[in-house]
Amino acid sequence: MRTLFHGVAVAIGVLVLPVLARAQSADLVLCDRVAADPSDPDKPADVKGTPEIAASDIATAIKYCRIAASSSRRATYQLGRAYAANRQTQEAVAAWRKAAEKGSTSAMVELGVLYGTGAGVARDEAQARKLFERAAQAGNPRGISNLAALGGGAGGPADPARARDLLSKGAETNAEAQYQLGMMLAEGDGGAKDDVAARALFEKAAAQNHPGALERMGAFAQQGRGGAKDSNAAKAYYERAAALGDEDAKKALERLRCPYTIKDKRGNVVTNLCF
Repeated sequence: MRTLFHGVAVAIGVLVLPVLARAQSADLVLCDRVAADPSDPDKPADVKGTPEIAASDIATAIKYCRIAASSSRRATYQLGRAYAANRQTQEAVAAWRKAAEKGSTSAMVELGVLYGTGAGVARDEAQARKLFERAAQAGNPRGISNLAALGGGAGGPADPARARDLLSKGAETNAEAQYQLGMMLAEGDGGAKDDVAARALFEKAAAQNHPGALERMGAFAQQGRGGAKDSNAAKAYYERAAALGDEDAKKALERLRCPYTIKDKRGNVVTNLCF
């Protein structure tokens, strides 16, 4: 067609291609809006993301992510998330495999989890480790921590100290790495416990609207761990985390609202006094 109708093809291309580009962009925008993963390194900074795809958004996510997946590995990964939320495991696996082939480290991690647990695929620890290693080498924080939990080597024991070292590199810029390294420091996992350093990392990740880090900042501010105790700041952090869907933050807000527990003689909770 290019040989016979070269002039026509060019004329059509000038008029139509920008329209097609805009259509693809709109599909990706909608896909991002309902299915982006907050911890995905491929996610643009201006996209908030959602920890879990809302049930009411699953059909929309599948529709638009399927279209956008033709030209976006991020959308292909997000399509897998939508299928998983819809309990279409085989479709999710297929989408994540395609995304992983295109270089999506988040898809590698999801596949690794499936192989490590035997959910939807035959359990294969060696394959899980291989996927986590690929993701970890590319700097994916979840790949790093899962690799450490799985062993980090050919059948070797878990190495949280190595996970700390790898996460510290990613934590220079990545909110998920900051959060996970903060958790290790807060729990003394893989080295010395350091609440001050953990709080500083949570604060960095919270500034990027990481739900888990916001919840941890609320807890640290409420308890005075690693810094000043501030109940007002704690509530504000919990509210921001809860708005992003963090269940622990929602429970923390409820405890703040109903702090007093009334028990019977046997120690059973009868009711809570709320403000």
